[in-house]
Amino acid sequence: MNVVAIKPIRLESVDLLRGIVMIIMALDHVRDFFGRPGLSPTDLALTTIPLFFTRWITHICAPVFFLLTGTGAYLSLQSKSQGELSRFLFRRGLWLIFLELIVLRCFAWQFNFDYRLTMLVVIWALGWAMVVLSALVYLPDEIVAVFGVGMIASHNLLDSVRSASLGRFAPVWNVLHTPGLIVANPKHLVFAAYPLIPWLGVTAAGYGLGKVFRWVPERRRPFLLCLGIGLTTAFVLVRAVNIYGDPVPWTVQKSAAFTAISFLNTTKYPPSLLFLLMTLGPAMLLLWVVDNRTPRFLRPTLIFGRVPLFYYVLHAALIHLLAVAVCYCRYGRVHWMFESPGLSGYPITPPPGWGFSLLTIYLIWAFVVIALYPVCRWFGRWKQRRSDVWLSYL
Repeated sequence: MNVVAIKPIRLESVDLLRGIVMIIMALDHVRDFFGRPGLSPTDLALTTIPLFFTRWITHICAPVFFLLTGTGAYLSLQSKSQGELSRFLFRRGLWLIFLELIVLRCFAWQFNFDYRLTMLVVIWALGWAMVVLSALVYLPDEIVAVFGVGMIASHNLLDSVRSASLGRFAPVWNVLHTPGLIVANPKHLVFAAYPLIPWLGVTAAGYGLGKVFRWVPERRRPFLLCLGIGLTTAFVLVRAVNIYGDPVPWTVQKSAAFTAISFLNTTKYPPSLLFLLMTLGPAMLLLWVVDNRTPRFLRPTLIFGRVPLFYYVLHAALIHLLAVAVCYCRYGRVHWMFESPGLSGYPITPPPGWGFSLLTIYLIWAFVVIALYPVCRWFGRWKQRRSDVWLSYL
């Protein structure tokens, strides 16, 4: 007899929000591959207003990934016991860590097996968040939610703790709170870009939010509206005070527009309290807008929201393949596209003179999303027709 997975009821609003951020996420990754090297969107001395907001709009993606991971875990209790959910989260978390270190690293981001450099990024952190959540699910829902919110609100108290001051325990702190090298020797560099502490908190808070989606709409929708307004207002007020919530205070700049950018330019690595208020507040408002009423023009985004991991792997590989093709057409050589970039923050080694305009980046982004739509639609329909347990890991 074949073992089958019982599928929980899916909420369109959750899938829709996830689909929206998956589409937006691709814009940031296209910019990573095709943008102009050395031009940081968040460096106020170098950036432009369009470039800054091209980056800023994508900030919503990672917080929503982690939040909805927790929410989805709670909702799966419709079809799983606590023990079954815990075992599933533990196994899927380990699978995501493997996926980041082997599949995504070698076959999407870097196109090589050169492990002299390994970047630990979002899927790695998401995997560990699932592993930790696999233990937290045995606690009362309210305790998990308080744990998550408390971690989000308080972790900036740790900003003054520097890895260098911890001696041999510095790599542990880099994994937990401060981005940095956790392995550094002549043969291997391993850099943790997504410290775990804040992201574990977002996932736990998302688990607590899952309970809200079991309420009747008449109770749930006002709560989502109040939560969205409350988080967004808290961001504005706490940021205005300019004392706590982000390691980099905002400052008056050369113009009102750049002062506003400084106000919005919060810290993602690790995500500060203000970064999470700034992104999760609008996310809650989006959930309120689409709760039980998906606009017709947004329905295609459900395709991506229902197969997020499948889309994630394919979009990274496709963007890199496009970079290889463009590089060949432009230079007649492509070796840069297969070389580890060092600690520059880029997924490739940029060739001399590499980099394209924002308009080109937006056009490539549109192509990537449109090209992946039929593939994701096919996979989503195929997955829906089947009940194999292994499909729950994709």
